Amino acid sequence: MSWSFSIGRLFGSELRVHATFFLLLAWVAAAAWPQGGAVAALQNVVFVLALFACVVAHEFGHALTARRYGIKTPDITLLPIGGMARLERMPEKPAQEILVALAGPAVNIVIWAVLIAFGASTDLEELANFGGSPGAFLGQLAAVNLFLALFNLLPAFPMDGGRVLRALLATRMDRVHATRAAANAGQVMAFLFAFWGLASGNFMLLLIALFVYFAGQAESQDVTSRAVASGLMARDAMITSFESLRPEDPLHVAAQTLIRTTQHEFPVLDPEGKLAGFLTRTALFQGMAEGHNTLPVGDAMEDVPQVTLGTPLSQVLDALADAPALAVTDPGGHVLGYITRENVGELMVLRSPR
Repeated sequence: MSWSFSIGRLFGSELRVHATFFLLLAWVAAAAWPQGGAVAALQNVVFVLALFACVVAHEFGHALTARRYGIKTPDITLLPIGGMARLERMPEKPAQEILVALAGPAVNIVIWAVLIAFGASTDLEELANFGGSPGAFLGQLAAVNLFLALFNLLPAFPMDGGRVLRALLATRMDRVHATRAAANAGQVMAFLFAFWGLASGNFMLLLIALFVYFAGQAESQDVTSRAVASGLMARDAMITSFESLRPEDPLHVAAQTLIRTTQHEFPVLDPEGKLAGFLTRTALFQGMAEGHNTLPVGDAMEDVPQVTLGTPLSQVLDALADAPALAVTDPGGHVLGYITRENVGELMVLRSPR
């Protein structure tokens, strides 16, 4: 995810923090400062950090459960509205998806129980007094964990409860229609969150509403695309009519090629017709904007994955998540064509049932 950076690895997954998370910490400190000065600001920041440690534990609940079914989690990202574990895929068996979805809230329930056992206060008046006794601090953390567990179980796809709903629906209909129904339910919930946020002036609820709406829509489209991709190969989606560049070509030659063609990406081939790299439009624009008109294309290109004609299109979709394009090569390494997200999207539109 852009605007995020790694802070280390844990249990085989990269732990990342989005830059806006620090804006949240700054906002929390600034809001607390007028009421209690530096002490109150520090207490609030510490509480938020403790809360997000629980959020990380929640996401690892999903990740470690998914690992039982052979599904890796490349990274977990902390956002101002929570955490996001990027699983390679979700289990397609309903029972497995339910277990993976419920593992996160289950972790919050366990944290709540442990905090209560260690003396977390349950007195409502004491809980309302932020910055009071250690028992009140633990009690507030326990209460938030219980809230997180219950909130995540709401049937708002792609939240955990929405995934459970999708899995239950998938026992009675195909996965595409189950996902669409769960996404529609999530979008209704998103409108309710937005209305509540506007009525109460709660900016965080508005952010959650936007996330639920667009993330649910995106995942529904992804599931539909994968259903359409079933049985298709790389050869069905690749671009075969294209112009290529050479590593020694200067950027101004690439710019002229960009203008007189409809291509946005250019394979860079060596004299034998084998792939040396890819020059993207973004890299070309950046180089030209910096005045590097004569810079060799080989210095601005980037590596992209290579697939064969018979590579399943579902694997192509996975690879395109982290690359601007894929090169389709023969056994000798010669480039036969290439695939971009745009032309895969066009194929999906043409192949999708009306």
